[in-house]
Amino acid sequence: MLGNGVGGGDVSGNLVVAGFRDGRRVKGVTLDFLPTRDAFHVQCDEGPVVEIRLRDLKSVFFVRDLVGDPEHKKINEFDVNATMTGRKIRVVYFDGEELVGTTQGYSAERPGFFVQPADRASNNQRIFVVAAATADVHLL
Repeated sequence: MLGNGVGGGDVSGNLVVAGFRDGRRVKGVTLDFLPTRDAFHVQCDEGPVVEIRLRDLKSVFFVRDLVGDPEHKKINEFDVNATMTGRKIRVVYFDGEELVGTTQGYSAERPGFFVQPADRASNNQRIFVVAAATADVHLL
């Protein structure tokens, strides 16, 4: 069983869900994700290590846990009482899905960028958005 990667788990690293453009998901721990590299590896729970290519992805979700809360309803609005860092951003993916959050490193010239979701109750701590999977990106 994989640890949570944050104090007390039996595996250190980042818990991630790789979201592919075709809708597939790969969940596990990564030790080698870098936004400037073309690929990284995910150790799946009691399974193989899988090589993931960024060109095949929509996003990489850095999550609190790999199970999440299936009852949680996504909120694409900012909490007016929450302290935020970075610029507000709205991302529209090629499939119509929208993501609202903040970013500190958006540049149209980069292959991707990180977004911290506006929904503070989300299982997603931060999301690496693959720029090629977006239809529209707006700083708010």
